[in-house]
Amino acid sequence: MSVDDPDEATAAPIELLHVDDDSAFLDLTESFLTNELAAVDVTTVTDPQAVLPRLDARSFHCVVSDYDMPGTDGLELLADVRERFPELPFVLYTGKGSEEIAAQAINAGVTGYLQKGGPDQHRRLANRVKHAAHEHRAKIESERYSTVLRALDYPIYVVNADAEFEYVNEAFLDLVGYDRDEIIGSPPEKIKTDEGVRRANDILASIVSSEGPATQQFRVDIQTRDGDTVPCYDHMAALPFD
Repeated sequence: MSVDDPDEATAAPIELLHVDDDSAFLDLTESFLTNELAAVDVTTVTDPQAVLPRLDARSFHCVVSDYDMPGTDGLELLADVRERFPELPFVLYTGKGSEEIAAQAINAGVTGYLQKGGPDQHRRLANRVKHAAHEHRAKIESERYSTVLRALDYPIYVVNADAEFEYVNEAFLDLVGYDRDEIIGSPPEKIKTDEGVRRANDILASIVSSEGPATQQFRVDIQTRDGDTVPCYDHMAALPFD
């Protein structure tokens, strides 16, 4: 088994839907992906007409499809899937390829286009599926957290890896008295004292360390645009997505 990331072995499995009219090839690919990826749950279908009902019935992180299938082809299936699930990764894995088909697939927005082959091609497929599923799950988590942040009515802020404000909600703007374009891209020093910034940096370093706590809270004074000092408690945590 190949495991590049030690956290991958404990992660929730990748939910993959693989469609191909060749059942023997489906079995072979499922076996390889199961051995190559630390956590994957492969659902196989031989009938392309069963794809949309399967996608309606449960959540998947990626679809892998053959191109040449009875009654349809991979590009037609891609169009059907994207109409209902526009963000779902779709990888075309075909034994009947050409530059024309590849160009059409790319223009249609396919996530990946691979030719069927031996172990090397299966490894490429596994790698493409892993990264596509990771990006899809990260986007879903990001959208969920954004929805939660927008719904909360107490001050919320997010800083990026460069220690700049990346997101603030309306309650935060009401607290500090700045407009959004005055805050976004600014460092925390804009509204915190030097001591408050040092304290926040030390606590953040502890949180993101391998043995640190998931969350911490500490007292901090917020300096408003009007020059007032507002005593607050800062509840700090790392968001669990890239």
